[in-house]
Amino acid sequence: MNPKLAQKIAFIILLLATILVIVPVGMIVVIIVVKGAPAINWEFLLAMPSKGMRAGGIFPAIVGTIYLVAATILFAIPVGVFSAIYLVEYARENLLTRMVKLAIINLAGVPSIVYGLFGLGLFVIFLGFGPSIIAGALTLAIMILPIIITTSKEALDSVPRSYREASLALGASKWQTIRHVVLPSALPGILTGIILGISRAAGETAPILFTVAAFYLPRLPRTMFDQVMVLPYHLFVVSTQIPNIKTEYTYATALVLVGIVLIANLAAIILRSKYRKKI
Repeated sequence: MNPKLAQKIAFIILLLATILVIVPVGMIVVIIVVKGAPAINWEFLLAMPSKGMRAGGIFPAIVGTIYLVAATILFAIPVGVFSAIYLVEYARENLLTRMVKLAIINLAGVPSIVYGLFGLGLFVIFLGFGPSIIAGALTLAIMILPIIITTSKEALDSVPRSYREASLALGASKWQTIRHVVLPSALPGILTGIILGISRAAGETAPILFTVAAFYLPRLPRTMFDQVMVLPYHLFVVSTQIPNIKTEYTYATALVLVGIVLIANLAAIILRSKYRKKI
């Protein structure tokens, strides 16, 4: 076959595959925006729910989601990044480290409902946290750790060995080399893993169902040990458990959730692009 013809065929196949991915996602976003935007106003965003969630707003669910995602990031990022640094820079290649790496890969494919049951048994019951923000955040942090560790490890592995050798040759210690040379070079890749983790944590329903989510709680949390309403579970409730609710209310809730995820991802992407420019 003519190489140019083969290249054109491959290009067309790749373009069609891309379109098959983009078009359904775009249609979903358009439907959510068209059906949900008319219901969004200041009362919907800032008021407490009332009349069994058939009226009022979703402010407690918005605040609960922000608290939960922020606490999840706070717990997951240090553990995930430091674990990746240890595996790449300090751990020797042996049977134990190979088993750890295999376990991390396998944990990334565990269904979220399993993490929810684990969080229920460990944090809610055994440690006595009860259904609370801290129990839900720790559960979500464990769930996204494999993503953060894997992407951080790949980002650290992609830093050329010559960078490390040059830094050590100039008299820097191993930790100084990691901190001032390796981490800045790998930071864009690490932020990519954090973006993926934020997206998954913000949209999960099964883990928070057992550990933090409240069916109806029209007040704001006071401490990390309070139960809260959360947007993913609230969306499930208003879609399936509340009869005679307006369709616009459901789509507006979905639109707010998508908006929060997009804003969080956009902030991380902007931060990543700034570090890439510096590098």
